[in-house]
Amino acid sequence: MMNCYCGSGKPYEVCCQPYITGSMVAPTAEALMRSRYSAYVVADINYLMNSHHPSTRPTKERKSILRWTKSVQWIKLEVKNTIAGNINDPEGWVVFIAYLSDGGKIETIHENSRFVKENGKWYYISGEHQ
Repeated sequence: MMNCYCGSGKPYEVCCQPYITGSMVAPTAEALMRSRYSAYVVADINYLMNSHHPSTRPTKERKSILRWTKSVQWIKLEVKNTIAGNINDPEGWVVFIAYLSDGGKIETIHENSRFVKENGKWYYISGEHQ
């Protein structure tokens, strides 16, 4: 078994994969954020769309997002801070840095992501670049 892309140190099969395949629901905002990072790595556009809140879901950009995520090499994820977003919270924020290589150039995405929980399920709603 290989380690999960999200950097948790757990095997992918018991970390993010169950959320991406839909066999489990991410219990926290951070778990959803980590699974969304892993979904970018494996280019699972369906999970990225479904885990994005319907009010802000970039449906029209679906093809360009998929093209972009396949065109870069994902290096690693660092979770810097989590505020709320626990099992019983209605919302939460996760600050992270994602490292990627685009055409051989190392780039970072540093974001404070907002998540909301509706009907027992976490959704990514928006991100503020840091």
